[in-house]
Parts: sequence; structure tokens; C-alpha cells
Amino acid sequence: MTGRTADRIGIRGLRARGRHGVLAAERELGQEFIVDVTLFLDTAPAAATDDLTRTVHYGELAEDLVKVVEGEPVDLIETLAQRLADVCLARERVEAAEVTVHKPSAPIPLPFDDVTVTITRSRG
Repeated sequence: MTGRTADRIGIRGLRARGRHGVLAAERELGQEFIVDVTLFLDTAPAAATDDLTRTVHYGELAEDLVKVVEGEPVDLIETLAQRLADVCLARERVEAAEVTVHKPSAPIPLPFDDVTVTITRSRG
């Protein structure tokens, strides 16, 4: 990350139902996944002009992220996190993205609160 990319836009607790996992029951029944993303970008141009086209429309981004969670199943939440990061980095102004995928109903036969995978990806 360079320059002013200490600026961040975040979405926390985005919920969607997906069919990700290695077990047949996970694919058949599906479960809720929760996604947190942090985008790193320069927000100064948008702030100076009050122009939405000079930043990231987080509503549209949220819709695109949900489509990925609800879409093609994968075995690993690491793979899901990468697909979500790719969606974030497809926005031309985003220089880096941190993505956390929560799987609070993971098939673990012990008491637990959550399972998460967090990745950070950047351009080039």
C-alpha cells in the first residue's frame, strides 16, 4: 500500500447463506456465512469533490459479495475468502482488501463461537 491508502472503507457482519464446505450435509443444507471486508484506497478525491464515482459504492459491493457467498460452492472458506477479495480488488480504486469469512456453524463437535479465515490481498 502506498501514499494515502491508510484510508479505509469497511463492511462488517454481511450475512448470506452459502453451501460451502467439504461435508455433503453442508452442500445440501447450506449455512450462514458472515463476511467482513476492509478496503484500502485513497478517499481524498471523493471527499474533495463529494463524488461517489471517485470512491467505492459499498452498497453495490455488498450485493456483489453476497452473490459470491450464495453462488458456486467451494470446499474451503480460504477459497471463498479469495473469491471475495477478487471482487473487492475488481474496483479500480481499491489498492488492497482484507477479507474475513466467518463460519459460525462449522461442523465441529465441540462448543465454539466462530471459525474465521482472514486474508489480505493487494494489487500487483
